[in-house]
Amino acid sequence: MGLRALGVEKGDRVALLAENRPEWAYVDLATLCAAAVDVPIYPNLPPAQVLYVLNDSQAKVAFASTAAQVKKVLEVRAKAPHLEHVVRFDDPPQEGTLSLDEVRARGREALAADRDAVKRRAAEAAPEDLATLIYTSGTTGDPKGVMLTHDNIVSNVHGALAAFGDFGPSDVALSFLPLCHIFERMGGHYLMLQQGVTIAYAESVEKVPANMVEVRPTLMLSVPRLYEKMYARVREKVAADSALKQRIFRWALGVGREVFHGRVEHRPPGVGLRARHALADRLVFAKIRERTGGRLRLFVSGGAPLAREIGEFFGAVGLIILEGYGLTETSPVIAVNRPDRMKPGSVGPPLQNVEVKIAEDGEILTRGPHVMQGYYHKPEATADALDRDRWFHTGDVGIIDAEGFLVITDRKKDIIVTSGGKKIAPQPI
Repeated sequence: MGLRALGVEKGDRVALLAENRPEWAYVDLATLCAAAVDVPIYPNLPPAQVLYVLNDSQAKVAFASTAAQVKKVLEVRAKAPHLEHVVRFDDPPQEGTLSLDEVRARGREALAADRDAVKRRAAEAAPEDLATLIYTSGTTGDPKGVMLTHDNIVSNVHGALAAFGDFGPSDVALSFLPLCHIFERMGGHYLMLQQGVTIAYAESVEKVPANMVEVRPTLMLSVPRLYEKMYARVREKVAADSALKQRIFRWALGVGREVFHGRVEHRPPGVGLRARHALADRLVFAKIRERTGGRLRLFVSGGAPLAREIGEFFGAVGLIILEGYGLTETSPVIAVNRPDRMKPGSVGPPLQNVEVKIAEDGEILTRGPHVMQGYYHKPEATADALDRDRWFHTGDVGIIDAEGFLVITDRKKDIIVTSGGKKIAPQPI
């Protein structure tokens, strides 16, 4: 109701310039309930790029977190003709802004006068209506505003639920990837709220290891860089240990890999392997898992390729990483490994209701309710990405193996064509 008190109507754009914090979630959900369109802006963008997003999206209201973020908006406000209100999360007060508390107070007044207004406004939002504009940076030109509808996002949430299985109110998720990105927003925000999962926001990227021990999460989304750092820290510690401890570590890792490979291939361990694994777990693996809080059931990895060596290492110590694949334009998940159906080196099978095919040139194409409506104000870019049959061209090259797992081999633009016409993917090399 606070947004309505500010004059926000159905379809109006509401910009959100903030780090991961509870207020981000409040504003996002309020925007959707107001049948308005959420426009997240990365907090590390400079004022000029903030202005571009504000103007291209025609944002009517901008929420900003800290004094530094508010300053960016105020610097460019005079050049943003559609912007009517700037709302700050934090003190100190700044001229020309409203505090979040002031907006809440206006909302309470409006709600007192009309108790059913929120339900009526939320009911105005249809599945095919625009829910969010997400601006992605390209290698050239201005950022493109990806148009995702309510149906796009809901279809991905349902697909992820079917893939990941049972989790709910007893689970805790640690959120540290930017909520501005659809990966964390869908997987670490909407998906978790749908299931009643408790969400804890990391204090900063640097404090994620300490926050893991403090919060003791059971679920977590990340990009490969976090897993790479965790793997490197374990290796550094082992390298500094005595020769005896290093031998024990290598033996335990071999046992863990054998058990993990058996899980992948659906081969339960025999009595002898179970006994060796129990010893390896007590001597080595439990200590490693304790550094993550000791309760993690599921890691999900996306955003970049995960090295097979790292995925198998974590699997061996009992920290399963489910690697997936997607793009902002696909809400985002196209394919993901499952707890009961995984293959290291792949990004898993496609989600339910998601079509995937490989074009003649090897490019991965996808179609379904997860695919964006297009790029805002950019019909030519939309036509380049979406063909007449609504297949989205990902720009990635890959294969679908005999068991239905998608394997990414390269970026289409990186393919080398020899003088003889042979195409070579440099990534495997």
